[in-house]
Amino acid sequence: MILHPALAEIDSSVPVTVTTDRTLRVKVIDACGMTCTFCHNEGTPVSTDNRTHQTGAFAPTGPSGRVSIYAATNGSSFLSAPLIPDEAFRQALTQLRHALGFDEIHLTGGEPTLHPRLPQIIALAKEVGYEVSVTSNGENGRRTLADCADAGLDHVNFSIFGTTPEELAQVQNTRYRKPALAQRKIAALDESIQLAMEVGIGTRANVVLPNRGHVPRVHHLLHKYSDRLSIRVLSSLADGNDSLQAIDLLLDELKAELEEVRLIAGTSGFRMAYRLPSGRELIVKHIRPLRLPDTCTNCRFNNPTDCEEGYYGVRLYRDTTGRFHVGVCIQRMDLCLPVEEFVTGEACAEVARLRQSDLHNLTA
Repeated sequence: MILHPALAEIDSSVPVTVTTDRTLRVKVIDACGMTCTFCHNEGTPVSTDNRTHQTGAFAPTGPSGRVSIYAATNGSSFLSAPLIPDEAFRQALTQLRHALGFDEIHLTGGEPTLHPRLPQIIALAKEVGYEVSVTSNGENGRRTLADCADAGLDHVNFSIFGTTPEELAQVQNTRYRKPALAQRKIAALDESIQLAMEVGIGTRANVVLPNRGHVPRVHHLLHKYSDRLSIRVLSSLADGNDSLQAIDLLLDELKAELEEVRLIAGTSGFRMAYRLPSGRELIVKHIRPLRLPDTCTNCRFNNPTDCEEGYYGVRLYRDTTGRFHVGVCIQRMDLCLPVEEFVTGEACAEVARLRQSDLHNLTA
């Protein structure tokens, strides 16, 4: 079994816990107020830039300045539309819960807090029996997070792309690379983080480290926010060893001690928990080369260079006709199936088998 380089030299005294993936990612809206140059947009084309494009000829970029980095090559056959908290959505969630035992939802976008009915979406998911998390850039949290907390939101994961206006502007489309605009976005993020903690939502910050030049961002976050904000550092697949070396440098500067390795059977993502001298926990998230045994075997991306995410999990989308689609890879959106076909077909059974075999391998 192939593991990640970060696991290669772990001391045998470090505890390793293994759980099973039960998380469903749900794209609730395509709209976003940022133009990050590395955005995969959950695999779907940017809707506003592709309204007049024919299926199979979607553009990865357009007038909005936003990108979907895989859209030109991933075979996407639909545009995503905002979710509606209706009976069709309830039925899709129920079908997938029964088929694969999901008990947690991560609501994604675009930017989920721009959805005007996000609290109702959360409330419906809670009724079906899910724990609910939202991934957000914080641009609109001040207007909606209190209502989301009332609806039962369990966690919000804030994606932090810059801790200064200059850092944030650097990763935006050239037309929007303006420090003044970036400063407003950072101020909105700060307000959202503070509000989330005030209303009792579990609050986390995700920051990607592409290289050593980004290490100061994490130091800044740790100093800026109390330990009520969980900091999670993500490796950058596109930057390979540069990213791993940056993480090593950060951990060395922080004098962090590895406390636990958390493996998740059935998904490529795993976590390493460190303890800082202050007692604060720091989580580092990595990707290991996990593949679906049948679907991925003959895939053109199935090599160490082109497959950037591995098998990360199941995603749910709603298209512009109101139909729900299930995907298993953002680089292969041509594999998406209508939810009814997915839950009764071989793809669903393969996901279940992978969970079991991976759990056996990790615990053996």
